[in-house]
Amino acid sequence: MAISHPTAAPGYGKRSAPSQQASGPQNFVHLPEREAYLASYIDRLPEGAAIDTKTLAREQPRYGQQAVRSALKALAKAGHLLRIREKAGEGLTRWVSRTYFSRTARPASWWERFLADRRTGGSADPTPAPPARSISYRALASLGAADRRMMLSAKECAELEALAAEWFVRGVTVEQFRYAMTNGLPSTVQCAGAFARKRLVDRIPPEPEPTPECPT
Repeated sequence: MAISHPTAAPGYGKRSAPSQQASGPQNFVHLPEREAYLASYIDRLPEGAAIDTKTLAREQPRYGQQAVRSALKALAKAGHLLRIREKAGEGLTRWVSRTYFSRTARPASWWERFLADRRTGGSADPTPAPPARSISYRALASLGAADRRMMLSAKECAELEALAAEWFVRGVTVEQFRYAMTNGLPSTVQCAGAFARKRLVDRIPPEPEPTPECPT
């Protein structure tokens, strides 16, 4: 749902990238809290909304300009945001700054093909959107942002996905999962994948108690 927010000058403002995954509460769980909050905020803004640092800092209640500036850089690095300068139109000499946003994180190669296709009039979507990752995979992938000692590879996340999924079946939130997996770590973790596997097995919470039936 779009929220009330200033519109940028013509030619500027938010532009949505094509073929994003569906909007949902798990879109940004792989990001740190600040970046996830601002990504979710930007995601709800309409096309053309002003998403410069000053406007975002003024319009949302949590973060000031410095924090917003750092978060936007982090979102760009994570593949959710691309800022570029383009000519305002064919044959014009005026340049504008444009910001493309994607709730699906994109590698640099995708953005490069996307821009190349825009300039040559080709397909606006260089590659199909990848299938949405499960909450358990994303939660595992986010552990490295919570503590660098728990940085897992894509292969390790895939191998541990089923074990992590059992935690969420038992009602654990992403925040509780991150805490359980990163709290009280040794000073050095030699193999994050093996360490994560042991914690997933040893620290799995109990199954929830069944709700008692009301007497008839």
